[in-house]
Amino acid sequence: MNTERLKKLMLNPCIKGIPGGTAPFEMGDIGAKGWNLLSGDLDFPLAVLRQSALEHNLAWFQKLIDSQGALLAPHGKTHMSPQLYQLQEQAGAWGVTVATVFQAQVYRAHGCRRIILANQLIGKREIRYILDELHGDADLDFYCLVDSREGAARLAAELEEHPLQRPLQVLLELGISGKRCGVRDPGQALELARHIAGLSAGITLRGVAAFEGLIMLPSAEESAQQTSEFLDRLCGLAEAMAAESLFAPGTVLLSAGGSAYYDLVLERLSQSPLGGRARVVVRSGCYLFHDSILYRNLFQRIQQRSGQRLGLNGGPIPALEVWGQVLSRPEPTRAVLGIGRRDISFDADPPLPEKWFRPGEHSRPEPLAEALTVAALNDQHALVNVHAGSSLRVGDLVGCGVSHPCTTLDKWQVLMVVDDDYRVTSAVKTFF
Repeated sequence: MNTERLKKLMLNPCIKGIPGGTAPFEMGDIGAKGWNLLSGDLDFPLAVLRQSALEHNLAWFQKLIDSQGALLAPHGKTHMSPQLYQLQEQAGAWGVTVATVFQAQVYRAHGCRRIILANQLIGKREIRYILDELHGDADLDFYCLVDSREGAARLAAELEEHPLQRPLQVLLELGISGKRCGVRDPGQALELARHIAGLSAGITLRGVAAFEGLIMLPSAEESAQQTSEFLDRLCGLAEAMAAESLFAPGTVLLSAGGSAYYDLVLERLSQSPLGGRARVVVRSGCYLFHDSILYRNLFQRIQQRSGQRLGLNGGPIPALEVWGQVLSRPEPTRAVLGIGRRDISFDADPPLPEKWFRPGEHSRPEPLAEALTVAALNDQHALVNVHAGSSLRVGDLVGCGVSHPCTTLDKWQVLMVVDDDYRVTSAVKTFF
């Protein structure tokens, strides 16, 4: 990976978060500005990444993956930032996962050489792009998913017109009834594997893949049970394919793992009787940021299920915060923050106000003395329920945690990175 040229990216006040009146400057120079979120240097709302939390999460999760003998291909669609993936790669990530060819293009443009497209590769133009990349770079290690004869046929047709010097590597996807892609029945999946293995158009079966994070039932126990059963089916499929010698010679990849059940993925897939030939590839992405609601709650379940077995000391901590000003106190039990749907996620849960700072009185952010809830989120406003005697007043800064970081990150072209004193130390570019 090479992201040095991103430091030359010119920033200006037309990019959200850059203060008005600032002359254009290179992104690599942002740390020299001396900006501090708490000192009135910046406009609000403002999303920031806490550097210490990012570093902690990078090391913590990679250590967990390494301890289980697995490989990590974090999902790049979480942040769509080559700079952040470069940090993951430097920490030990094996490759990057993407969901679309556009996402692959972004990571290829910055030198990424191992990509899992955790999706079907269907469009003629998209297939051609991938084949061109494979033809032009002998070091590119690329994988995509297949779940139908039709999908395999589209790949085969393009390979016949544009043959490669090496096979196109595919993973057979097993799916969940009623959800998205993937063969629903392991028996049908085995039939598809036989079909693909019999093709002569340069396609090779390299492993199996699934996404278990779609299993979300009211009961945590039932969710875990169904997830384990689904992973059993995935391993059973891989074993049946290996028994018929349907995989290409060499390593077999067993890939799954969102950010909800990676403990179960590590436990079950590592028990595959394929032995040393199999490598478990976990595709979790949100661990880098964690959050204050959704993934916090899911991690508590992981700790309860597997904390002792996996030695889960500590855990990830929230790295993403969105700060806004109190714009109004129009009623005794209402505060209005200048944070809206254009700035922060709301698809899983409303934002969670966690910290506050009063310029001129506080030396650093303090935990909110009262539990606040966001009653409604408009495009540019958060309507917050407060106690009648709340000390919040117009001009105070409130820092909000998020639920589901993906849909906050995609609202910012540039994210500022801050130290524990909220000094801006660097910035990262996103490509949503």
